Amino acid sequence: MVAAPFLVAMLILAAGCSADPPAAPASVAASVEGYRLGPGDHLHITVFGDKDLTGDYVVDGNGMMAFPLIGQVRAGGLTGKGLEQAIIGRLSPNYIRNPSVSVEVLKYRPFYIVGEVKNPGSYPYVTGMTVINGVALAGGFTYRAREGSFYLMRTEPDGRKEKYDANPQTPVEPGDVITVRERYF
Repeated sequence: MVAAPFLVAMLILAAGCSADPPAAPASVAASVEGYRLGPGDHLHITVFGDKDLTGDYVVDGNGMMAFPLIGQVRAGGLTGKGLEQAIIGRLSPNYIRNPSVSVEVLKYRPFYIVGEVKNPGSYPYVTGMTVINGVALAGGFTYRAREGSFYLMRTEPDGRKEKYDANPQTPVEPGDVITVRERYF
């Protein structure tokens, strides 16, 4: 029974030595409240008191969304709150007096992974994803992968595309493109 105390001591030591994963740079950290809608996002919009306007909508490839009564609404680049305000502004006062609108993202647009993974392509985004989760969804690394070296391409709110160096714990956002680099030897 000497092994049991030794095992407990080793587990305590290992727990004390484990370090938190390195924080991602602030410029690539995901923010739920600051999430900008984009092409491929599936939304549920509730117009309180009007079941005919309440429903599921999709942001098209141009960032637009067709909405009853008011037609095309620009959703791309807006936050959920921003889209709520845009719909309220278009509904009031011509169609509904003092409308109350709620926007919920049902399904985020996919992220993409390319480079040295077994199954490159597009994958459904899951809240809280990191680069290493994306690699796992893509079947893991190929034998040529540089397993700790990644690029992340992200479209910024102003429409610019930015390329960042990433690590396995870097947060991924919908629409991001992860590139797993190839090793040189």
